[in-house]
Amino acid sequence: MGNALQTTTDKITIEQFQRVMPKAIKSKVTAIMVQNINGLLNDQQLRENYRDNLLSYTHVMQDGKFKIESYIAAVRYVSFKLMGASNIEAYTKTFPDRFQRLIGEGADDKTISSYVTAYNKTILVNKIMEQTLVPMHVLNADMYQKALNTQANLMATANSEKVRSDAANSILTHLKAPEVTKMELDVNVKQDKTVDDLRATTLKLVEQQKAMLEKGSTTVRDVAHSTLINTQEEAEDAEIVGVA
Repeated sequence: MGNALQTTTDKITIEQFQRVMPKAIKSKVTAIMVQNINGLLNDQQLRENYRDNLLSYTHVMQDGKFKIESYIAAVRYVSFKLMGASNIEAYTKTFPDRFQRLIGEGADDKTISSYVTAYNKTILVNKIMEQTLVPMHVLNADMYQKALNTQANLMATANSEKVRSDAANSILTHLKAPEVTKMELDVNVKQDKTVDDLRATTLKLVEQQKAMLEKGSTTVRDVAHSTLINTQEEAEDAEIVGVA
């Protein structure tokens, strides 16, 4: 029972593969394709590694430049390389039929090596390889901490004041809190003729309403519910009425 579970859980399903593929090519994932993927490797460790890589590096398919079949082969090639295989070993295991055809055609080692080198330099292979690289600061996190510990020890115990000072400055530099990025919004209002006209019209309206209130020809309530004059013609009409 345990072995049966092992052999099923390390296989990829069509649902898994479709889920991680870009939307535009999900429909191109077929049951036969997935069945062929699951049958490619007999070694369980290699199969698990290959499955995980297939599901992890689909970002390279976003631009739609590569066929799914090419992606499957390239991930298989990269998976062998990540497991320690040389370029030619990975190529031979990825394309056994192609390799046998070259042998059958009498290709020498130099010719076969040129095919392997050319494939190893393809854009798809290199895009997938980029996905597998671990950032240096993550890869060397333990060394970073050891270096800080050494600096802290020098800061506390060194006989030379300069050494202690340099160690302290090094720690302050590397452990400095990240600076808060201040976003400044620069809004420039262009003071063109339209704005000037609007300001002048508004001032005239205020003066007119003030005069009308003093004469008793309008009320505060009417002023509060009045609308803003929108055009120069309306402003001139209101001025005439106010004077009359």
